[in-house]
Amino acid sequence: MTTSPDTDVNDTVFVLVHGAWHGSWQWAATQRALAGLGAASLAVDMPGHGFDVPLPSGYLLPGQPGLLTEKSQLAAVTMDDCADAVLDTLRRVRRYGRVVLVSHSAGGGPASLAAERAPELVDRIVYLSAFVPAGRPRFSDYLSTPENVTARGRSLHLGDPEALGALRINPLSPDPAYVEELRQTHYHDTPADRFDRWRSALSPDLPLAIPTTPVTLTAARWGRIPRTFLRCAQDRALAPAAQDLMIAEADRAVPGEPFTVHTLPSSHSPFAARPRELAEALVR
Repeated sequence: MTTSPDTDVNDTVFVLVHGAWHGSWQWAATQRALAGLGAASLAVDMPGHGFDVPLPSGYLLPGQPGLLTEKSQLAAVTMDDCADAVLDTLRRVRRYGRVVLVSHSAGGGPASLAAERAPELVDRIVYLSAFVPAGRPRFSDYLSTPENVTARGRSLHLGDPEALGALRINPLSPDPAYVEELRQTHYHDTPADRFDRWRSALSPDLPLAIPTTPVTLTAARWGRIPRTFLRCAQDRALAPAAQDLMIAEADRAVPGEPFTVHTLPSSHSPFAARPRELAEALVR
C-alpha cells in the first residue's frame, strides 16, 4: 500500500530516539524512506550509545576476558544526560517547523523527560513499542509486570547489573544458542542474511540508569502534547499486553490527550525488518 503523507509533512522534522544497545544508525533505512515521502528527520545518539561508545576492554579480544565482571565505563551516564541529548536536538530543529519526537523501546524514558521539560519544542510524540512513564515511573516497573511475562531476552543479560552499572549483553557471543535467542527476541522477522550485520553493530552496555531511573510526567506539560503509540503486534521483547498496559495507564493518568494507537505486524525492530512500512506509519 502506498501512503499519502500528511499535507504538512514537508514542514515536519522527525526527531528519532533509539532504544537499548542501539544508536542513531538504527534509523538509517527508515530515514531514507521518510525522505522519499518528503519528510526530514534527525536521529539522536544518546550518551553511552553509537559507534563512539567505549566498550568493555575485553569485548573485542579472543575469549572476551572480563566481560562478566568489568564495570561499565557507562555506569555514570544518567537519565538527565540522555534527556539533554534529546533536548539539544529538539532545540536545533525547532526553527524548521513542526517537530514529531519518535522514541523506540528504552528511548521512551529520555524522550518523555525531554518533552516534559520543553513541551513547546514538540508538536507530537510517538512511542514505537517504547516505555511510557505516565502510569509507572520506571521502565523496569513494566518489564516485570504479569503482562510482560511472555517476553523473551532475560537470559541475554550478563553478570550483575548493579555491579556493572549497566545491562550488559554480548552481541558478538560465539554461542549459537545465545545468538539465536538474541535474534528471536529482537529481530525474528529481519531477513537472516541481515541479522548478523545488525547484531554486530549493537553496543554491549545499556547504562543502568535508563531502565531504572524514575521519570515524572505532568498533565500540564507532557500531557498537553498529542501522542501516538505504534504497537508492535509480534513483539517478543516487550509483549503487546505490556504495551497495551502502558497505553491504558497513561490515558488514565493523563486523560487530556489520549493516545492515538496504530498497530504494525512487526517484531520489536520494525526499523530493521520493515522500514518502509514504519516510515509510512509515521507520516500518516
